[in-house]
Parts: sequence; structure tokens; C-alpha cells
Amino acid sequence: MVPLQYFALQTIGIPSDLAFRIALGTSLTCIIPTSLSGAYTHVKESKIDILKPGIMFGVFGIIGGFIGGNISTIIPTRALEILFGLLLIGIAINMFLKKDDTENEPKLKLNYLTAGIIGIVVGFFAGLLGIGGGVFIIPILTLLFGFTMVEAIGTSTIFIPFSSIGGSISYMLSGWGANILPYSIGYVNLVNFILIIIFSIPMAHYGAKIAYKINEKHLRILFAIVLVIISLKMLKILPF
Repeated sequence: MVPLQYFALQTIGIPSDLAFRIALGTSLTCIIPTSLSGAYTHVKESKIDILKPGIMFGVFGIIGGFIGGNISTIIPTRALEILFGLLLIGIAINMFLKKDDTENEPKLKLNYLTAGIIGIVVGFFAGLLGIGGGVFIIPILTLLFGFTMVEAIGTSTIFIPFSSIGGSISYMLSGWGANILPYSIGYVNLVNFILIIIFSIPMAHYGAKIAYKINEKHLRILFAIVLVIISLKMLKILPF
């Protein structure tokens, strides 16, 4: 949602710095109801308990999201774009090279210490980049904790609302009183918010159901391809 909003706002004449802040803040706010819709479906469909690990990571994600959201307002826009793009490329490479889920071996034990560290770190980047954190928490769960791709996606939908709340609040507060678009709370534009969630909430529900019907390997590759496309666009390598 960040790239699409960013480029759309620029096309109507919004300065790049302001467009990027609005895209970040509004996207994080949209992610909250969208992820809750997907989380509900995943909890019903999943054969394992994804609620507990999702909440464990998520509680700490609120802290990281709030910190990251505040820091993003003082970092140059282009630096954020480059950081975003490079991180996504690195994650995509890991997803492409990852072995099949049947060969997964947990490298870390899930406890409050590991959940706290990873929750805060992922939440920080989620707030910093306005992306909720799914692109980071999913590969971490699969590569370090031995989750299958579907389990990781389901757990991420529970984590994401937490980290997004922290980030969303920070963007509302940091943009308070600034010369933003009409119908905005800080850097969160309510018009864009409503237009996006009208489509994103039902799509998240159906997307969650489809995830359980797709082959694990194919799902992982599809996820990696999406990351590459987004990263190349943010790095301005792709023209569209």
C-alpha cells in the first residue's frame, strides 16, 4: 500500500516528502482492520495455535512500531526508499533460497525473550517503513522458528495489527498541526483510509482462505516475487 499511495499522491501534485509521510501513516492505519479480517480467517482455518505466538510478538511490536514511526519523520524520504528496497531484496533472496518446509529446523526457541527482541525490531521497521511488518516477520518465522509458510502468514496477521497500532499513533501525533491534506489526522488521511479498507478487508478474508489451498513452495515463491517487484519500484529501477 505504501508504494501505490506514494506514487498516486505524487501524481496529484503532493510534494514527495509529504506524500511519503502520508502514505506511511495511512497505510499503517489501513493495515489494522485489514489484518484483523485476515487474522480471523487464519485462526479458524489453522490446524495449530497461531494466536499465542502472534500475540507474543505483537505486544512488543507495539513498542517498536511507535518508535519506528517517530524516527521516520526525521529521516530523508530517499533514504527510507533505499532502505525499504534493499531490505525487501534481501528478504526475497532468502525466500527463494529457503529449503522446503519439510526440511525446516527451528534455529531459535520461541519464548518471551526471543519474541520481545524480534517483536520490537520488526515493529520498529514496520513503523519506520509503514508496512505493518508482514514482509519481515514471515521470513523470520520460517527461517528461524521453523514455521511453515502458511503458519507464518497466519501468525503475521495477528502480529501486524499490534505493530501497526503503535506506528499509526506515532504518525498521527508527529503530523499533528502540520499542513496536511483535508480530512486528515496527522499524517493519516481518512479519505484514503476509507477507500482502501473498503476493498482490503474482504480481500484479506479471501486471501487467507486461498493461502491454505496453495502449495507451500509456490506460495513462498509468489511471496518472494512480489517483494522483488516492490523493492525494484522503490529503488526506482522499474519505471512503472
